[in-house]
Parts: sequence; C-alpha cells; structure tokens
Amino acid sequence: MMTPEILKFFKWQHLPEHLQLVSKPFSDMADLIVERLPDSAERAVALRKLLESKDAAVRALV
Repeated sequence: MMTPEILKFFKWQHLPEHLQLVSKPFSDMADLIVERLPDSAERAVALRKLLESKDAAVRALV
C-alpha cells in the first residue's frame, strides 16, 4: 500500500508543545482514514478536509 503524499502535512512533532496537543489528534485520524478506507476519490476528499480543519485548529492557537 502506498502512503498518500498528503500525510506529510499532518506531521506534528516539529510544533511547539501547545500546538502538538491540537495537531496530533488530526494526524491520528488521518492515519486511521488511510488504514480503514479504500484508496478512492472520497478518501482523498476526507483527508483534504481533515487537513483544512487541522490547519484552522492550529491557527486558532497561533
């Protein structure tokens, strides 16, 4: 199974601790989506929207 390229945007380890606490659950969910859903256009949409949500949540604390 190939790892979707979008997963690189869910990395959280480089962030300050207070942002890690918000970002990591999104990374965990992205991994779960890739693990449990078949590779499809809908999975790609789910990952893109999750990434948008993660970015907004992190920005809320910046």
